[in-house]
Amino acid sequence: MDIHFSAEEVAFREQVRGFLEANLPQDIADRINQGKSVCKADQVLWMRTLNDQGWLAASWPVEQGGTGWTAVQKHIFDEECSVAGAPRIVPFGINMVGPVIIKFGTEEQKAHYLPRILNCEDWWCQGYSEPGAGSDLASLRTRAVRDGDDYVVNGQKTWTSTGHMADWMFCLVRTDPEAQQQRGISFLLIDMKSPGITVRPIITLDGGHYVNEVFLDNVRVPVKNLVGRENEGWTCAKYLLTHERTTIAGIGIAKAMLSRLKAVAKAERRNGKPLIEDPHFRAQIADVEIQLMAIGMSNLRILAAAQEGGVPGSESSILKIKGTEIRQAITYLLTKAVGAYANPFLKDELGYDHEGELLHSEFSNSSTCQYLDMRKASVYGGSTEIQKNIIAKMILEL
Repeated sequence: MDIHFSAEEVAFREQVRGFLEANLPQDIADRINQGKSVCKADQVLWMRTLNDQGWLAASWPVEQGGTGWTAVQKHIFDEECSVAGAPRIVPFGINMVGPVIIKFGTEEQKAHYLPRILNCEDWWCQGYSEPGAGSDLASLRTRAVRDGDDYVVNGQKTWTSTGHMADWMFCLVRTDPEAQQQRGISFLLIDMKSPGITVRPIITLDGGHYVNEVFLDNVRVPVKNLVGRENEGWTCAKYLLTHERTTIAGIGIAKAMLSRLKAVAKAERRNGKPLIEDPHFRAQIADVEIQLMAIGMSNLRILAAAQEGGVPGSESSILKIKGTEIRQAITYLLTKAVGAYANPFLKDELGYDHEGELLHSEFSNSSTCQYLDMRKASVYGGSTEIQKNIIAKMILEL
């Protein structure tokens, strides 16, 4: 199996780099490369720029506005965007609910929602996790009861990313409490402006507001907002994840983080010399880089198999675990490089509009925030413990 890039793929990489150089606003890239936050307007601006180019919905069919790219081209695009400092494509509309609507939705749903997703007119969030139903998602208890042309929904969702900004939520609800867990679940599209919805912020360790609790109290949802068949939403939920398995290791993100770590190590000094010249610290960077190169090679093998018609399976759990460990190791080394100045992070300095004097440098204040934020990578997308169980069962046959 050839895991090297072809001449066409190398040319595609150059095309992506040229597009990024010409179209990515430098002020946005600078903020991201410095570890600062970006606002919703920045994200919308970038996604609309990609949509104008026809590059926003890489995983969609061409007839629905997709790119027609191969799995390897998608990998190259994601990697180059990360390295350039482009805002992350918010996944909930483009990469999650969009493909589900294309696969399972009615023609009316496709005609209404898909153009609005591409144009960033609707901001989506995911209503999956609940208190007591995270890794064991099939035990969810949010209930939807049919009442004429509506479902009446009651329950609670948690860790709802961007829920405070969202216009719509795609939500798993239990429509048949007597059925086997996975068989009694349905997939609903819920207008976040509906009466009975309350969104409460969850402030994370880094002081940021990204995730939320969402309470649903007798929320009426039209039956026409059911995607797929009633009680068969688990099929939609599983399908939602299939296109994301080969990117779960975050190779591009890790490469961008590693480049930033090297830049910081060159700027910081120890015993009068750049920190990167310290043999012990240099060895730690080299160790992480070697691991990143190895997982990148494994990812390319999986992509090559997918391009030949294969489907990523339990090996994606290995990518998830190792990718998480590498990104956590890089953020640890970042805080170690900055030393004491990594501790007292100031929220105002991390704002996208901050122009005041910095406590130490443009990179010091974000180091602790990134370190704390990356702790969650062991949990989201399937916890490390769950991934190890999958590996034990499906690969080791234990």
